[in-house]
Amino acid sequence: MRKGKLGVFVALLLVTVVAISYFINNNTKSSKVQTPILAAVDTIVSIPAEVIRKYGLVLDSLEIEENKIQKNQTLAHILGEYNISPLMVRQICDQSKDVYNLRNIHSGKSYKVYKSKDSLNALQCFVYEASPMDHIVVKLTDGVEVFRDDIPVDTTIRSIGGKIESSLYETISSLNATQDLAANLAQMFAWQVDFFKLFDGDNFKVIYEEISVNGQPLKAGKILGASFEQHGKTYYAINFEEDGKSKYFNEEGLNVRGAFLKAPLKFFRITSRFTKKRFHPVQKRFKAHLGTDYAAPTGTPIIAVGSGTVIEAKYSQFNGNYVKIKHNGTYTTQYLHMSKIAKGMRKGTGVVQGQVIGYVGSTGLASGPHVCYRFWKHGKQVDPRNENVVQSDPVKKANRAAFNLLKTEIITKLDSIQLKQDNDILVVNK
Repeated sequence: MRKGKLGVFVALLLVTVVAISYFINNNTKSSKVQTPILAAVDTIVSIPAEVIRKYGLVLDSLEIEENKIQKNQTLAHILGEYNISPLMVRQICDQSKDVYNLRNIHSGKSYKVYKSKDSLNALQCFVYEASPMDHIVVKLTDGVEVFRDDIPVDTTIRSIGGKIESSLYETISSLNATQDLAANLAQMFAWQVDFFKLFDGDNFKVIYEEISVNGQPLKAGKILGASFEQHGKTYYAINFEEDGKSKYFNEEGLNVRGAFLKAPLKFFRITSRFTKKRFHPVQKRFKAHLGTDYAAPTGTPIIAVGSGTVIEAKYSQFNGNYVKIKHNGTYTTQYLHMSKIAKGMRKGTGVVQGQVIGYVGSTGLASGPHVCYRFWKHGKQVDPRNENVVQSDPVKKANRAAFNLLKTEIITKLDSIQLKQDNDILVVNK
């Protein structure tokens, strides 16, 4: 009997031991399964820093130097300092000719070089800044590659107006607008407005595109609409596209660009007008002066007041260097005393309105730098300032409805630009 009880006890003990062993083993396995999960939670994953590239180059691995081109410095001089051979410079210039002529870099312009940070300091890239909007890139990492940088340009619409105090240029500058806006306005209203006779109280309003890079205004773009008030009369110009070209028309649909500009120069003073009797400063006697003298610094560009064909471009004892243009069967103009005649001006050359035909000088019978502008009508010299020349083609009938809608919108916006009553700067709207 005791042996039987002992056997049962031993059996129960064995079962208990097996159960405990199974529980321990199973718990251990469960713990091992959880360990990778806990480890994954505690692990810190490092993310590599963003690689900054430009022109396909990793900038962090490069040194960047910026400088300005010195007087008489050439591309060979600059690149030679970075161990670029004359043969390689020649190859660069040859390869760049379809993009930009790097043989013709200018002093004062900025440039950048990108070179490696290692002991070799090998040149990887050269960038010539021809203008704020035009950067020429020469990449040397894999042969020679020349291309233009894609510089982001912003275009915003500005509406400004100003009262003339001394000159259009000064008023435009004080409105924090780029100087070329003044030239654009003067060219637009060249037939209607006499910019040589601006008075206090004359004023303008303009809606235009302003082009900037990195927040810095660079130049004026298209003028969408403008008005100019002179001697109490207001002139309008509305930009309207016709036949794929931007043209400017007044409120009646007439082209604001007349057949002729009022003057062959911009913003310079008249020293002698058309007259039958004038005391000649050189000959010291009274004689007819059948032209208008515009004084300007030597070298100032002289422009054709209208399109036509050159019939004379030469030198004579009294006229000096001069160009004579036949515009049509009625009108001919002449420009005297040039320091030099523009390249390409010869008999038979066609010119367009506003094209540079020469440069102010004092050749021939002249006491100082100026251009004597002469004007013929039916072969007789007349005063161009008294001529009422027929204007260019008006808006086509088929486009009248579209033009009238645009005209109403632009003139309403122009008229809403408020002027101050004193001589201070006007409101600038962005």
